[in-house]
Amino acid sequence: MGKTLDIEKNKINKDKFDYEGDNHLMSSLESSLLDNAFDLSDDEKIAIIQEYFKNIMLTLGLDLNDDSLKGTPHRVAKMYVKEAFIGLKPQEKPKISLFDNKYQYGKMLVEKNISFHSCCEHHFLPIYGKVHIAYISSGKVIGLSKMHRIVNYYSRRPQVQERLTVQVFNELKNVLNTEDVAIFMDAFHLCVSSRGIKDITSSTVTIESGGVFKEDNKWAEFISIINESK
Repeated sequence: MGKTLDIEKNKINKDKFDYEGDNHLMSSLESSLLDNAFDLSDDEKIAIIQEYFKNIMLTLGLDLNDDSLKGTPHRVAKMYVKEAFIGLKPQEKPKISLFDNKYQYGKMLVEKNISFHSCCEHHFLPIYGKVHIAYISSGKVIGLSKMHRIVNYYSRRPQVQERLTVQVFNELKNVLNTEDVAIFMDAFHLCVSSRGIKDITSSTVTIESGGVFKEDNKWAEFISIINESK
């Protein structure tokens, strides 16, 4: 009887997780971290993840004595800590320098086709695509590469695209001290193309806008610019 109840409980939990994953629910605007998230050093995290991933591979029936596979647990662990999820570390947040808008440039500035790679937090599969950013100076301007660094920082963590869009949007508003910011993000999700529905042609678009970009004519101008010679 107890075993039957456990099976039913696991089925309910599986259905719940499948629903949440397929519907892109997210718990909060901030990435969810434990209070002790930074107690371990990078080397300690790599050692622990390496053992866990080794067990995953063994459970799948892979022979870790094979020359091609035996280094994989360490490679994956190092990639997680040092590359793929480096955006979880507050110390990796880019330092932003602003400059006076000495040219008195008052139109929108658009940075198109910022490439990014992220990771779906529901299936730990890649998300990749392009971000287009526009802002109107409130007296300061930001170095062009800094917009790329902001996108990279927030994307290098387990994510959902909706949260990533809002995080980049809010960071730019805060840094530039203006509401006049617009974001257009277009991305492919391997959790859609390589599993589940297996649709390799669709992409996901998320947008966010503030200030003058909430006006139809200004938003239309932004969209027209990013569509030019795409």
